[in-house]
Amino acid sequence: MNTIKIYSASACPYAQRSRMVLITKGIEFEVVEIDLKNKPDWFTSISPYGKVPLLQHGEATVWESAVINEYLEEVFTQQPLMPQNALNRAKARIWIDFANTKFTTAFYKLLLAQDSEKQEEWRQELNQHFATMEKGMQNLSEMGNYWLGQALSLVDLTYYPWFERLPVLEHYRGFKLPESCQTLRQWYDLMQEVPAVKQTQQGADYHIKQYEKYANNQASGVTAKEMQKY
Repeated sequence: MNTIKIYSASACPYAQRSRMVLITKGIEFEVVEIDLKNKPDWFTSISPYGKVPLLQHGEATVWESAVINEYLEEVFTQQPLMPQNALNRAKARIWIDFANTKFTTAFYKLLLAQDSEKQEEWRQELNQHFATMEKGMQNLSEMGNYWLGQALSLVDLTYYPWFERLPVLEHYRGFKLPESCQTLRQWYDLMQEVPAVKQTQQGADYHIKQYEKYANNQASGVTAKEMQKY
């Protein structure tokens, strides 16, 4: 049997996504913790983007958390995390894309913004994204409290890490999950009972400390640099 090795960092929400998928599917794996503030030279030789997570499955190497998660879903069929219906799978991928291109971008942009006017712009945009997510979840989860209904899916595991890190935005930017997002609040409470969440989550104080340099515009990691370009 080919071994699974995941290069990860406890502070990284993207890596948390993929560790949660591995745990949920009951896949045996080895974690190689990477210090993102002092990455070893050998890591950049195997990670094309210099980022975590990176998955090694035997001779295969896969990177980018969303791609890793779908790879694991296709290769390991136990505990399915995507709908069987093609249209519902498409809807799941739309929500995953929304997380990757809209929601998480606004999260980081608000945190990185130093100008009060820019901060307010990103605060408003993030509020709009939460409204979209709240409305979509109300429509999609009529049969259950997870994002797509009764069953935990890749969509839930895609979004959860940033909800865990919302205390960072509250601490540095005074931003909270809007009171109107009651469905999302219920979903977040439900996610606290998911075994993979319990095994990977960190407390608010931990995240606040980890993101201090983001808030002070001193972050030098790959994700911060990518967000600062635009």
